Amino acid sequence: MVPGEGVHHSQIMRGVLDMCVLALIVREPTYGYALLESLAAEGLPAGSEGSIYPVLKRLHRHGLIEAELEPSESGPARKVYHVTGAGRSVLAVWAEDWKAVSAGVDTVLAGLPTKGGSS
Repeated sequence: MVPGEGVHHSQIMRGVLDMCVLALIVREPTYGYALLESLAAEGLPAGSEGSIYPVLKRLHRHGLIEAELEPSESGPARKVYHVTGAGRSVLAVWAEDWKAVSAGVDTVLAGLPTKGGSS
């Protein structure tokens, strides 16, 4: 059985979501729902809040981010995530790994025939 488009997208996102979430937190400390909005704005819809919070818990458990409750202007305090020094170091490694992997994938996909033609 060949996975459908949604299943394939989900598998790809699962592989890169930790790295992308960590990168967004490096850019600016933020809270869970804002991360979903940022990912979508960057062209990486991550689904629901139910998909982002396990990532945040995993990054926190590994010491890559810290969380603080900060007052909110529009309701209860929010848990805002900040990157740690270890998080910055790990992200640098992950980013280099991603560059190598994505370059290889791009090379392989560049050999595909164009639509309506041959390679």
